[in-house]
Amino acid sequence: MTRAARVLLAGYVVVLALIAFWPTPVDRDAGPILRAITSAVPWLTYARIEFAANIALFVPFGWCAARGWPRWQAYVIPAGLIISAVIEVAQGVLLAQRTASVWDVVANTLGATAGWLLARGRVVGRRQPASGD
Repeated sequence: MTRAARVLLAGYVVVLALIAFWPTPVDRDAGPILRAITSAVPWLTYARIEFAANIALFVPFGWCAARGWPRWQAYVIPAGLIISAVIEVAQGVLLAQRTASVWDVVANTLGATAGWLLARGRVVGRRQPASGD
């Protein structure tokens, strides 16, 4: 799995770079769909959708990094935080039409953490067998 996870991570990084450094907001054309969703489900605000999307964006990073480099487990979550922070700073400094946000860093780090947990088989609600079972 290590080699496959590394190959997947390389492909993911390319896609992440395209999304992160696209000069205009990547959801710009999704306005009508987002308005329909937020109108139909009032508690599902744009901010919540964006936060969830940012979590989902970094789940593959956490999973692939954990599977690709099993000996470096302790660095997966900090790497997700650092990569996310670098992306947000670059967006704030280099991309006039993009908005940097600390909440994106929080969501991305949560996503990396979720991916790491999934890779390690630590899913909420999953029962661990008792010793002797």
